[in-house]
Amino acid sequence: MTDTTHSTKTALSYFTAAFIVTAVGLALGGWLGWQTSDTLAGAASIFFICCVLAILEISLSFDNAIVNANKLKDMEPLWQRRFLTWGILIAVFGMRIVFPVLIVVVAAQVGPVQAVVLAASKPDEYAAIMHDAHLPIAAFGGTFLMMVAFNFFFDHEKDIHWVHALEVWAARYASVQGISIAVVLAVVLSFAAFLPEGEAAVFVTAAVWGLFTFLLVELLGGILDSKAQATAGAARGGLGAFLYLEVLDASFSFDGVIGAFALTNNLFIIAIGLGIGAMYVRSMTIMLVHKGTLSEYRYLEHGAFYAILVLALIMYAQSLVHISEIITGLIGTAIIGVALLSSLRWNRRVEERPAT
Repeated sequence: MTDTTHSTKTALSYFTAAFIVTAVGLALGGWLGWQTSDTLAGAASIFFICCVLAILEISLSFDNAIVNANKLKDMEPLWQRRFLTWGILIAVFGMRIVFPVLIVVVAAQVGPVQAVVLAASKPDEYAAIMHDAHLPIAAFGGTFLMMVAFNFFFDHEKDIHWVHALEVWAARYASVQGISIAVVLAVVLSFAAFLPEGEAAVFVTAAVWGLFTFLLVELLGGILDSKAQATAGAARGGLGAFLYLEVLDASFSFDGVIGAFALTNNLFIIAIGLGIGAMYVRSMTIMLVHKGTLSEYRYLEHGAFYAILVLALIMYAQSLVHISEIITGLIGTAIIGVALLSSLRWNRRVEERPAT
């Protein structure tokens, strides 16, 4: 499909697949509610929960779509298509279905089949296991996301700044080797200091694994993509970038998956609701790439990375106090909204500037 064709597509047309998945998912959710309760009220309740979960996933992952688009725009068309097909299958079925099952497999030391049976027959016990696993998940995901954010800000080649003083400082010290790692570890140890000794050890260990995973993905990405360039000549953002985006999506998914258990203990309802939301994130990613939205709005990308940084801090803070996922989603959306308004003001000033 040519760029001209992309430019003529309406924004709404990018969400056709998401609308179809929404219709099928909500119908399935309503049917599941009817099967489990034999009442219209029960069907309506499950239908509503699926809608809320989808909205929660979209609000938590809007910044994910922006970051995905930023990475995808530099990838080869082949790998773009692979991420938007294989990647969405991994995101929906892997993170929203397989991931919660694997947590129970590890935490309860049972087989995968037993974990699925536990989710279906004893949802309260299943939810309790997921809740107990929240501390290491928050530390792991928060650390990975914080490194993603710092990787954007600690860049000496970065010359567009939104929060000028802070970003100029970060760019100035970006050449100091290991500065982002040192800052992340300092934040981790600061939060760990407020936790009981046993929980602090679990928190720090999981955070170190999150840091290791980020560095490993960066290393593997560099090796894989450099080999691709050596063999194919002009390969851009291939398997390495694909792996990076998959781990990034997993980190974004942690908060939504855990938070979903506050609304329902039913794994299958959670999968339907979050799966619907994931389809909208995919559609937003495609639209941002095809329409070149990131280049049109100067500070939109900055807002996404600030939202990621705030999400990482909230995931750390959840080890100490409960913070509603709705609040988390609203904060991230608000930051991106402010960045969009700042971009619109910049565009207006440029248009009003007299020609020289």
